[in-house]
Amino acid sequence: MTAHAALRQQAELDSLFDTHPEVSLDFGHVQRALEQGYTKPFLLVDPDIVRGKYRRFCAAMPRVRAHYAVKANPDLRVVQALVDEGSGFEIASPAELDLLVSQGVDPSHVHYSNPVKARQYIEYAASKGVEWFALDSADELRKIHAVAPRAKLYLRIDTPNIGSDWPLSGKFGVHLGEVDEILDAAAALGAQLCGVTFHVGSQCRNPQNWRVAIDRAKRIFQKMRLKGLKPEMLNIGGGFPVRLTKPIPSVEVISEVVNAAIADLDESIRVMAEPGRYLVSDSAYFVCRAIGTARRGGQRWVYLDTGMFGGLLESTQGLHYPLESDCGGRLVPWHIAGPTCDSVDVLLQDHLLPADLQDDDFIYIRNAGAYTTAYASEFNGFPLPDVRVI
Repeated sequence: MTAHAALRQQAELDSLFDTHPEVSLDFGHVQRALEQGYTKPFLLVDPDIVRGKYRRFCAAMPRVRAHYAVKANPDLRVVQALVDEGSGFEIASPAELDLLVSQGVDPSHVHYSNPVKARQYIEYAASKGVEWFALDSADELRKIHAVAPRAKLYLRIDTPNIGSDWPLSGKFGVHLGEVDEILDAAAALGAQLCGVTFHVGSQCRNPQNWRVAIDRAKRIFQKMRLKGLKPEMLNIGGGFPVRLTKPIPSVEVISEVVNAAIADLDESIRVMAEPGRYLVSDSAYFVCRAIGTARRGGQRWVYLDTGMFGGLLESTQGLHYPLESDCGGRLVPWHIAGPTCDSVDVLLQDHLLPADLQDDDFIYIRNAGAYTTAYASEFNGFPLPDVRVI
């Protein structure tokens, strides 16, 4: 490669990654929180950052209505911050719906995006006023229509997850060759199948995934019209990345792809998205502590007072958070494990941390506001982490 070609390639990469500053909770807030004492792991959240991320998302994609994915962080104070901003919401269970209703959210602004739901869950949500339900099979279509015949339905389609740190294809999403069967069933039943949705994968660092998926949705809208169905909604899902340990395309870069792809959509079709991690991750630090160290076969091990069962499950699935400590020693490889007696509770292997790390030292996990406390359980009798709000 010539020097000129190398510079041009680097310029192309620079235009895609890290083109806008990303926010993060000021570490000074963590230090002040620890002055109040420490008894167990906690997540420290700044709702103002959540509000700022919501406004940034809306500014980047003015035609796209944000519906917060409650599963990312269901803390009432996080939800209330987004209620105050006028966000819509996306749920996967009656418990999430009840949480929203308790905060005054209009159920008609809630989308039930879990593609497969228990019959009684559909009945409950419809009785509360939820209008929109996702599906990805003819069986689910018939089930929803039998329970809530006036419901508005949207079809989750399969789409490439190339470039996503956590691919979500496989479990959900109808393949394109199977779409006609569902459309035919909707037309025969007189069901209001009038939307399309997809998910490009969590922490998606490939903006073109959205373009490919939107193009597929447009083709399905054409099929809908031919079968007498009226398209009303496009849901572009979630997957908008946040800064962890890898470079990311900013939401502004992704928006250039999305805005161009939806520019020719008829104005009668409303567009929405389901940001979850994007809105809450940067707002928080997860604070935990080392409870012991060991050496085995020449390998250093450190055990924390939390692990995959206490909020750090994603660390075992390839999503690596930046870990920080107060120690100043040289960096050496550590195996990092949780406190439970389960052998799967190993978070990371050969992760660089200071050599002088020892029990009672704090570990600070930046940008951990999403899918941490939401995943936590009391397995093995260990306590749930606290959520503290600035």
